Amino acid sequence: MPGSVQPPPSRLCFREFELDLTSGELHQDGHKVALPPKSFELLRALAERPGEVVTRDELRAKLWAADTFVEFGDSLNHAVKKLRQTLGDSAENPQFIETLPRYGYRFIAPVNGTGSPSIVLLPKRKRRTVMAAAISIAALVGIVVTVLAFDVGGWRSRLLGSGSSPALRSLAVLPLSNLTGDPQQEYFADGMTDALITDLAKIRAIKVISRTSVMQFKDAKKPLPEIARALNVDGIVEGSVQRSGRRVRITAQLIRAPTDTHLWANSYERDARDVLTLQSEIAQAVAREIKAALTPEESTQFARRRSINPEAYEDYLKGQAHWYRVSAEHMNSALEYFDLALAKEPNYALAYVGVANVWLMRGDAGVMLPNEAFPKAKTAISRALELDESLSEAHVTSANIAGLYERDWSTAEREFRRAIELNPNSADAHFMYSDYLISMKRAQEWTLEIQRTLELDPFNSFFQTFYGWQLIYVGKNDEAIAQLRKVLDTEPNLSSAHLGLWGAYYKKGMQAEALAEARQFFAALHDTEVEQALVRGEAEGGYSRAMQRGADVLADRSKRTYVPTIRIARLYAHAGNKEEALAWLEKALDRHETPVGHFSVAWDWDQLRSDPHFHDLLRRAGLPQ
Repeated sequence: MPGSVQPPPSRLCFREFELDLTSGELHQDGHKVALPPKSFELLRALAERPGEVVTRDELRAKLWAADTFVEFGDSLNHAVKKLRQTLGDSAENPQFIETLPRYGYRFIAPVNGTGSPSIVLLPKRKRRTVMAAAISIAALVGIVVTVLAFDVGGWRSRLLGSGSSPALRSLAVLPLSNLTGDPQQEYFADGMTDALITDLAKIRAIKVISRTSVMQFKDAKKPLPEIARALNVDGIVEGSVQRSGRRVRITAQLIRAPTDTHLWANSYERDARDVLTLQSEIAQAVAREIKAALTPEESTQFARRRSINPEAYEDYLKGQAHWYRVSAEHMNSALEYFDLALAKEPNYALAYVGVANVWLMRGDAGVMLPNEAFPKAKTAISRALELDESLSEAHVTSANIAGLYERDWSTAEREFRRAIELNPNSADAHFMYSDYLISMKRAQEWTLEIQRTLELDPFNSFFQTFYGWQLIYVGKNDEAIAQLRKVLDTEPNLSSAHLGLWGAYYKKGMQAEALAEARQFFAALHDTEVEQALVRGEAEGGYSRAMQRGADVLADRSKRTYVPTIRIARLYAHAGNKEEALAWLEKALDRHETPVGHFSVAWDWDQLRSDPHFHDLLRRAGLPQ
């Protein structure tokens, strides 16, 4: 009709894309493309005005209601980022969306509108029929609206459901971006990530993925739904850290991962002394957004205001950065930084935990005599617990000292349980407790704890390796081989994985394969002398001769320097030399070497189990026969 106003198109087409404004869908070459709701609305706002500048203020009014609380800048940037990823566009060389810095955006691709409904004049009688039908439909709609409005007979609930999205029950905090512009400050951003994970992990109502697994996605250019599937979570927290002088600013946002839907964002800025309070505030805000109920103890912990000497906190974070890199050299550096932190903040409980962990690791890894290392660990962890009994990390370390060194198994279990009570998402606590349970031959309880460990930290190679060991302990050798092979696919020189495979093949009677893994184990330790002894021994008399040769080399070396006696006893046991094996196990017991805790389940001692001397060793170690 001349002069009539045509309704707007129901579809907008640009290049290979078609935007269906009715269904809220985007198609590319006929295939539906996933697009988060806010990004869809952003695309609609821009594509409906091609060639025009749409200001940031206009977009704020269109995309977020006036009473919606979000950090607008971060939320809009996130929506633009996701839209560009979907369209295959870039800010540097735009084909669809042009940015006008600090002002707005312009849609620069040609747009065609299709699907405009046409107006048809019907004969009078037909118009009456249509009008009657329309009145009937309107009446029906009115009845339906009434039924739904008042939930007559519960029909609204059955037809529409609750009307809200599913609650988030699992979270991953992705590594926070370092916005300082200084690569040397990565340790600070990583430390903030670690602290936020720790605070959120205290909330029993949600599952929170551990640090080691989320760090696999640092700087990863992967879509959030893909990361969420890999970590098996339904929520993602991501953000950034920036420091300026004594001020620290953290920006965080919460995203429903499967649909990449933005739920909440905010920025927090504090003096460096209040950084611990800042972290707690973010954790509480996330808990509120996902409607996670806090226990009274959790609420008390979050409400506690904490301040810290900024320089001491920096030293602690640097110590942690070295601690996570696990080597003798990094352990030395970690201890230096923890000591520096304590010099500046003498009552810093977490720094004492760091000191204790370094000494524990030195004693456990065979770097030094356990009788020298563990007492120092004990002193430090006792001080940490005096200062702050609520630290889950301190209870984990205390449990390890009680069990691995003191062989006080009841105290170890009590401490593990307290650690899990304080932080139900502590993968470390669940794993160490699982290892305790398997040493006590409580396999059914072990299953629950190791499953929880692997849920919380699925990409932790340490846990994956020792899960393989534990499978051997319970007689699942083929599963163990598959598990350990998977670890070695990503870390081919991991000595503990080769040690586990050596044991699995030994249990299956596959001596050639076992010997090959024994050589790989010593090669990974850079112990060429033992590796060559194994080769010579094999040529002389096969597996048992190779083991004897290797044991003799280590026994001779132990006269000049410290060698873990368990390592010598293992080789003699595999050689069938029971007398020497038991003699060296006696020394291991006297020195409080940590592998003693596995006497009752470890594969190496199968040929000794009927010997009364071995039974006596088990009794003195407090282990089940």
